[in-house]
Amino acid sequence: MTYRNRPTAIALACLTTTLLAACTSNSPEAGRPNTAPPTTAPTAVPTSTTPSASATSPTRPAAAEGLTLAAAEAFYRHYVDLMNYASQTGDTASLLAASEGGCERCKEYANFVAKVNEANGGLSGDYRERVKEVSELVRGSSGRVGGSAIVTVGHYTTKASPAASPIISKPAEYTEQIALSSSGSNWVMYELKLESR
Repeated sequence: MTYRNRPTAIALACLTTTLLAACTSNSPEAGRPNTAPPTTAPTAVPTSTTPSASATSPTRPAAAEGLTLAAAEAFYRHYVDLMNYASQTGDTASLLAASEGGCERCKEYANFVAKVNEANGGLSGDYRERVKEVSELVRGSSGRVGGSAIVTVGHYTTKASPAASPIISKPAEYTEQIALSSSGSNWVMYELKLESR
């Protein structure tokens, strides 16, 4: 899979062995209830929404504030909203602000959608990622949180330039491996990995 073929279902390289080791089921907090006190009252985690043509960049919801496992899930869903917004508009500032500076796959995705997006005619159709399920979030000994999510995309078309031949992508479902790290008192995206289902 490449960015040319899978712009919104991110085609990402494998997470490093170090990162995976920090988020395995053998980690000290794996399987334990979240021990950090919640920063907000428990709320239902919203699903990813589709930004409208006149939308501004999605803001971090209250549920995604803090460093709890519940906040990690809410942040991941918010991050998908930021990806969808960037794919729609080509505006990647908020996406990169919510990514750790060393997240190479985050930068690659941002660079791609800055060039190929709905606003400039590079994407059309149902390209937005939708989070179907988030599972297996665990806090590793490094303090990072790792887990996986099931995401879906619909039928869409990609064009690298106005004169380029369109590439048609069929609806699909993927597993996205995620890793989050803390930045101040909130989570940021540390790394992503996409796997076919």
